[in-house]
Formats: sequence, C-alpha cells, structure tokens
Amino acid sequence: MTWDWIIVGSGFGGSVSAMRLAEKGYSVLVLEKGRRWDPQDFARTNWNLSRWLWMPSLGFRGIFRISFFRHLTGLSGVGVGGGSLVYANTLPAPRPAFFQAPAWKDLANWEEELRPHYETARRRLGGVEYPYRTAADRALATLAEEKGRTSHLHPAPVAVFFGKPGVRVPDPYHGGLGPPRTGCTLCGGCMTGCRHGAKNSLDFNYLWLAERSGVKVVPDTEVTWIRPADGEGGGYQVTARERVSLLNRRTRTFRARNVILAGGVLGTVELLLRLRRREDGLPGLSAAVGDRVRTNSEALIGVTTRRRDLDMSEGVAITSIFHPDDRSSLEPVRFPSGSGVFRLISTPHAPGAHALARVTAAVRRVLRHPIHAFRALFVGNWARRTAILMYMCAEEGHLRLELGRKPSSLFRLGLVSAPGKGALPTAALPEATELAERFAREVDGFLGSLLPETLFGIPTTAHILGGACMGRDEREGVIDHRHRVFGYPGLYVMDGSAVSANPGVNPALTISALAERAMTFIPVKKSLGGKEGEGLG
Repeated sequence: MTWDWIIVGSGFGGSVSAMRLAEKGYSVLVLEKGRRWDPQDFARTNWNLSRWLWMPSLGFRGIFRISFFRHLTGLSGVGVGGGSLVYANTLPAPRPAFFQAPAWKDLANWEEELRPHYETARRRLGGVEYPYRTAADRALATLAEEKGRTSHLHPAPVAVFFGKPGVRVPDPYHGGLGPPRTGCTLCGGCMTGCRHGAKNSLDFNYLWLAERSGVKVVPDTEVTWIRPADGEGGGYQVTARERVSLLNRRTRTFRARNVILAGGVLGTVELLLRLRRREDGLPGLSAAVGDRVRTNSEALIGVTTRRRDLDMSEGVAITSIFHPDDRSSLEPVRFPSGSGVFRLISTPHAPGAHALARVTAAVRRVLRHPIHAFRALFVGNWARRTAILMYMCAEEGHLRLELGRKPSSLFRLGLVSAPGKGALPTAALPEATELAERFAREVDGFLGSLLPETLFGIPTTAHILGGACMGRDEREGVIDHRHRVFGYPGLYVMDGSAVSANPGVNPALTISALAERAMTFIPVKKSLGGKEGEGLG
C-alpha cells in the first residue's frame, strides 16, 4: 500500500497534522517509537524508572527522556502522544518579540497569521486558567509584591479538565466525539503521566480524533531511514524498526507520497543528519541541518522547604506564571508526592562561570546552613517538600547538533553538541538565583541544582528547539515558511525543530499553531475536490 502521508512521531506537530490531513480525506500512517499508554499504566512516582524513563537499552520504555550533551541536558517525551504525555500542561503564547525575531520575521506576518491558529489549538487542547492557589503560588505572589509587579503574576493557562475529581463524564470538549473524562485530583502527577484521565494530552484530542477519522498509529516503531521511492509515482520509502518483544525487532518498509518529520528535535535532526550524509538517503539536504538549535534560556532551581505545613506537590505541574520583567518568566513546577529521583543528582545551588567557583559556592552554601542542607538532602518526601522554579528568558544563543564519531570515523555515536552563533546557553543566570533566593526566604527553603549544572556548568532545558529552521532558500534554512524541506517535494518538518526563534515560554501551543497553519496550505484530496499530492507538485 502507498499511503498519502506518513508522519514520523505523534507529538504536537504530528498529531495536529494527522487530524487535519484525515479531515481532508488523505490516508495517514503515524509511526511512533514509544509505546501506547492507558492512564492506569503510568508510573505513580518517578521512582518507577522502567515506566517513567525512556532508556530502551536498559529495558526502560517510559515517557521521560533525559539526553546529556556537552552544552546542555535536554528533557523530552516519548510515546503515543509525544511530549504531551510528560509536559507540564502549560499553553502560553509568546510575546510579540518572538514573531519579530530577525531569523524569520520576513518570511510571513507571523503574529497575524498565527493568531487564529493559537486560538484553535488552545480550544482543541482544552486550555483554561488554573482555578486554585497553591503554597507555591502564594509564595510567588509575595515575591511579585516585593518586586512591585503584582499585575504580572497570573494563573497558568493549562490543558487540564477540572471536573469533579473521580467522576467520569462524557467528552466535554468535542461535542461528545472525544473520550470520557475524569476531573483533576490535583495530585501533581502531570509529568509522570496522568493516571486519572484529566490531563488533555494529545491522545485525548487531536490524536484521538485523528484515529477515529481513519488515521493508523503504529507504536513501538522507530523510523531509521527515508529515501526517494523508485518507480512510477515517486514519493518516499520509509524504513522502520518495530519492537515485537523485548529481544525481538523486525524491519518494516512503508511507502508514502508525502512524509512529515515530527519526532522532536532530537529525533528529527539526527535522522536528517544521517540522511544527508549518504547517497542512499537524502544527500541534497541543506547544510543548515543541525544549526540554530536553541533553548528557552532556562534555569531550573529546586527549593526544598523545612515547613511541614506546606505541600509543594499539590496542584497540577505548573499553576502560576510570574513575569519579573518584559523578557522573562518564573514558574513553580511540581512532581507528585513520593517522586524523589532528582534528589539523586541534586547538589546545593551554586551558579558561577567556572567549576572551582561553583564548587566553592556550593560548599559555602552548605557551611552557612548546615542543618538546612542536611534536612534538604535527606528530607523524607522530596516532591512534597520541593518546588522546582523554572526561569525562562527570551535570549537568543545557538548551538549546533552534529553526528558524533569515534576517532576511526567508522562508528556513529549519535548526536553531539557544538557552539553555534551567539552566546552559549548557561546555567549561571544571576536574575534566576536572585528570584529563587527571595522565594526560598518566603518558604524557609534551601536551594538546589542538578549535578551537571554545578560540576560542569551545563544548563538543563525542557524546551530544546531548532535544528531544521526556516529560511528563504536552502542556504538560509532547511524548510520554507510552509514547512517544506528544500529540495525534496513532499517532505515536511512539523515539530520543535522547525521553531525558528526563541518563544521564551513553553513551545507546545506554538508548535500546534504552526502545524495548524501549515495544514491550511494542503488542499482537500483530489477525490474530495482538491489537488491530490500537493507536496509533490
């Protein structure tokens, strides 16, 4: 069978595309390397590593992937529904500066064109303001008051159903066409996988509706190669490795007239780099593949409180957003009670430009507050006592992702990072530390950071973007403003790697809006009155 479209990955870009293409009458196949999850299958806490972490070499096939590079640590999601399974539910839109970023502002009137698509995606994803206040929200309110910016603190826009906890009701979003839902229990388990059916992950909206419109989703199947198909009709031949059992893999080959790459930055960029390298792949790809990789310039700082009357795990993953200035934001993040894996790789917070300075600062922080440091390290329920402050700012600085090799140049090691244009991402953000110190004073807390930040100065990001960015031609970018790959008709990129500027906020809504816009350029299938195979024209 020749599919009209094959989509590689089922995250925000892939799921939006799948539903819209099905509506236009196309046959669509979605290939996803992760597994399919029912709510009761998710881990109760992140100590259940095999159900939470994605480390297939160890037999862990969970939803949370941690990728270590020389210049950053990347956090991402895997599974049917992609990053929506593990993300923190937030649906903020970027500020106007994002749409006017020099890297892409001349390609389209982005703010005007994307506005209706942001609204469509927000409605489809069930976005609402968080309706309650938590201990972390109250502390953040005090911080905002101290800074004289109380009007810049607001409830987080989140993709969660706040019906009656534990009560199953008919689909409240799609005229009864979606699955039944259960109200949020405020357990904080959004990033370990919602076990209650309250989180509006893609398998409850876009992807659910796509499958009921005829889209076929094949989980546990990782695409390993793509090449132009031989013979009449053109299109592409897609090779994938299917996981049949723990020790059994089989290779499958599919054919499609058009292909959308939507496997996230770490999936899409690596595949494109490999395909560009060999003649039996896609050797004409732009040399810009892997360029302009960016983060949201984040800092993640844990604040562990000594106060037993505060429960930092109560609520959804993120409940409020504070803008301390016009280019940054601060959000309290939580895991469910009992989730303490990150304490194993945590150290006292110690920003600094050099390793010696950071280690010295960490030791100094412990010596200043030895009892507090001891309690923070050995606290009985880390998630219940710890808020993770996520600071993001709209600073530009680029990395480059490349394929690493051993000295013999015979064996691929996967992706490696290299410096790009502009300042490198850094874990040392003085404004983030200053805000965290204020927050800690309010909750009687002790500051911590992840080990890679303290020892090596490597920042952590949950929002890695770019690597297949837009441009006027193949000298400037990998894709055009309609997400079409230069030089390969019918090949598209529809995920975070196509985001061509720093949104400064969680990019989920932006990726969805970009995909919604891109799908408007695809006509209805010929048999339904459109021009079939537009991508091959």
